[in-house]
Amino acid sequence: MNRRHDIDALRVFAFTLLILYHTGMAYVDDWGFHLKSVHTAEWLQWPMVFVNRWRMSLLFLISGVAIALMRPETRLLRFAGLRTWKLLLPLLFGMFVIVPIQPYCEGVANGQVAPGFGHFLLRYWQVRPWPEGSFAGWQYGITWNHLWYLAYLWNYTLVLALLMPLLRTAVVRRGIERMAASPTLLIGIPSALLLAWVVWLEPIYPSTNALLGDWYQHAKYATVFLAGYLLGREPAFWERVVALRRTTMWLALAAVGWYMGLRILGQVLSADSPLRQWPEPFWDLQVRTSQSLYVWTALLAILGWGKVFLDRPFRWMPYCTEAIYPWYMLHQSLIIVLLFWLKPLQLGPWAEPALLLVGTVGGCLLIHELLVRRVRWLRPLFGLRKEAPSPAFTGVVPAQ
Repeated sequence: MNRRHDIDALRVFAFTLLILYHTGMAYVDDWGFHLKSVHTAEWLQWPMVFVNRWRMSLLFLISGVAIALMRPETRLLRFAGLRTWKLLLPLLFGMFVIVPIQPYCEGVANGQVAPGFGHFLLRYWQVRPWPEGSFAGWQYGITWNHLWYLAYLWNYTLVLALLMPLLRTAVVRRGIERMAASPTLLIGIPSALLLAWVVWLEPIYPSTNALLGDWYQHAKYATVFLAGYLLGREPAFWERVVALRRTTMWLALAAVGWYMGLRILGQVLSADSPLRQWPEPFWDLQVRTSQSLYVWTALLAILGWGKVFLDRPFRWMPYCTEAIYPWYMLHQSLIIVLLFWLKPLQLGPWAEPALLLVGTVGGCLLIHELLVRRVRWLRPLFGLRKEAPSPAFTGVVPAQ
């Protein structure tokens, strides 16, 4: 693989943001989550909305770019096999071992599950439906919760492997080169596709993270994943995103300002305001257009600024790159169980979230550093290579 330091750094950034976002989900008012604190705040909705429109799209975009840089076209069977091993093995291990503490805490908190984790685990491992409302995913008997990304990425990767011979034809490559070289096409085509999905599919297929029937999310995430693969190895694309980084940043800020402004307008307008008499489709189209433009321009701006500032060998990068997968698998289970323990202590609206975040980061660090990366048979279960771990984190890059 042709390593790109900026792509590695952006992956670390994206998963760090994911941990902060999931911690925030426990405290944002009026948003569903597996376990909520009593100290929720409505103002948190605004920063959460600011990032949640593109945060998962960024992960799928980076995944597509990383596959493009691997250049797996000449060994597709080996590529598919390795990706299946790296994605499905941690997914299954996570569903049966890492995730169960989440539905247990959720079920006990809402009074649908009897206390006693051992008894719950034996019942959970039978993969039989639970009483209605026991926890998110009760109807399936088992849940993947935050690990849904692995299932989606595996499906997209296998479909991409099947399409690679077609996508590498001269006609497709010429079209991609033309798109990469044109600012109008580069910004306009993906934005238009994302708008089509949010207008056409989202009202019919709201997001579920359940894989089957989740057509809006499949269309959205598969689009940015495919865009990452098609554009990722085009030199003209990287030259263009760097050159456009200020333009795309201001476009993204304008689009999110437009989007947020419409949300605020809907809250402050009086019931008898003439604006409320305007047709609902007029407002709905504005919301969806601004949202779609914001997603894609924000992604382009992140790639452009990342290429400028992050494409160099940081000393912390090898350790953090290895830590991403274990931390991703562990973090939400730690968030849920720590909040389950902290809530009864009534620590207040500042001490509780601070301890929750410190405990989550500290737990991920300790479990990864002292257990996952040092136990040879555990490493593949957390998406790592099986070879002996590198030296303990000292801030020094191991010898190559």
